[in-house]
Amino acid sequence: MEVGALAPYEQALRGAGPLGLHTEDGRLLTLDVARWLGAADSADRTVLDRCRGPVLDVGCGPGRFVSELNSRGIAALGVDIAETAVALTRAQGFPALLRSVFADLPGEGRWPTVLLIDGNIGIGGDPYRLLARIGRLLANDGQLIVETHPDPDAHDILEVRFSDGGRPVGPLFDWAHVGVAALLQYAVDAGYAGLDGWSSDGRSFVTLVRDRSRNTRRT
Repeated sequence: MEVGALAPYEQALRGAGPLGLHTEDGRLLTLDVARWLGAADSADRTVLDRCRGPVLDVGCGPGRFVSELNSRGIAALGVDIAETAVALTRAQGFPALLRSVFADLPGEGRWPTVLLIDGNIGIGGDPYRLLARIGRLLANDGQLIVETHPDPDAHDILEVRFSDGGRPVGPLFDWAHVGVAALLQYAVDAGYAGLDGWSSDGRSFVTLVRDRSRNTRRT
């Protein structure tokens, strides 16, 4: 992502203001910043209850999952490329790294649980690449918990910009919307098996585990 592309997101985190994404075909996709800045809600708790620590929260935002997990006595580390998100997580006294998921990370190949929540399966606009990367972070018996698009048939590979007052601003970056049907196909290709799927408060989630029946995986 280009320098400066995250500025509207960081501004929204600092002020809980409205935020959206403009697609190249003219759609405006809203982002629920107020929820991200709040405490874990009932849907979040369905994820938290399934976590085995330590947990890596990819795209942790302002840290509500890292905070709640650590408060439960489950070690958790956040990772985000937004300085404000990392600062907000650390300000609560919890660990977060200012780093891309595609950079070197601690605990490679040893994480029992990795999270991709709040649409973060869309990071980079290449779900297969992201899933393959996380497969290298997971322990052999590890699990990846993904929040999917609420439409099970959604499958959009997008170029987007953030919005400011309803107007597109900043450089384009790649993003994806992935419903459960597309996610499961990407997961099979990346060497995962589906373990569990559920919905809560209009949000949808899937737990993936590494497919031990496969000896090789595309890279």
